[in-house]
Amino acid sequence: MKGPTTRDERRPDARVLRPGIPAAEVESESISRGAGARSLSRRGRSIVLAVACVPLIAFLLLPLLALVLRVSPARLLTNLATPQVAQAISLSLTTTAITLLLTVLAGTPVAYVLARRRFRGRVVLDTLVDLPMVLPPSVAGIALLVAFGRLGLVGRYLDLAGVSIAFTQAAVVLAQMFVAAPFYIKSAAAGIAAVDRELEQAAALDGAGPAQVFGRVTAPLAGGAMFGGAVMTWARALGEFGATIIFAGNFPGRTQTMPLAIYLGFELDFDVALTLAAILLAISFVVLFVVKGVLGRDVGREV
Repeated sequence: MKGPTTRDERRPDARVLRPGIPAAEVESESISRGAGARSLSRRGRSIVLAVACVPLIAFLLLPLLALVLRVSPARLLTNLATPQVAQAISLSLTTTAITLLLTVLAGTPVAYVLARRRFRGRVVLDTLVDLPMVLPPSVAGIALLVAFGRLGLVGRYLDLAGVSIAFTQAAVVLAQMFVAAPFYIKSAAAGIAAVDRELEQAAALDGAGPAQVFGRVTAPLAGGAMFGGAVMTWARALGEFGATIIFAGNFPGRTQTMPLAIYLGFELDFDVALTLAAILLAISFVVLFVVKGVLGRDVGREV
């Protein structure tokens, strides 16, 4: 009677399967084949993924490419010299600079509170900060109008004091700040929250006051996030349209920013609209390149 089969007898032996070839070579060849199969499998998956990405990437790229190809450099330079374009660019740069300054001054304390404090109602405050980013711009414009307009909740008292905000450059700044400030606050809050509390405590033990701790420890360490948020805020303010046209109007030389000039140019002078659209496209690309490439930050994750 045949005895029980040992473990070595049950395992196929390489020398039996491939007579004359050492087992090590057979095993190495098997590993190479497996690696090659896995490499082909990964390459195949990469090709499938690349093909699957093409439709959406083409959809996003084609309109931008069409805009760039439509505007010739000569026409761009010619339109830049027109009064309407020059006024729109000047007004946009002026109002967005004021918006950015006010946002940094008023938004930094809010960002610090969201990053460092835990209190009842914090979720409500955080939601309130996020709300303008998802609110339709037209709704934002109406809300600002019924708050600061001549007959608005606050505007009626300002009107009695001889202060008018609606349909002025101040309204442009308020509209830009309302929709753009959350970008700075959320980014700054994320940067401040990432600062090691022990460093702040060490500075406080050395005799630094709260303002000194923030200015010399917290702000420098969170500076990248704060700067990125400021850049995104400026870019968002530069492209603001819906709230501005409702709350500030579209008056050339007074409240007509670049997006509003594009809207008017679409009806009266399409070349002007193309020129301003190309400028805003270039600015938006540079801003995103700086924030995502140079600073190495994921805008969507922090905002």
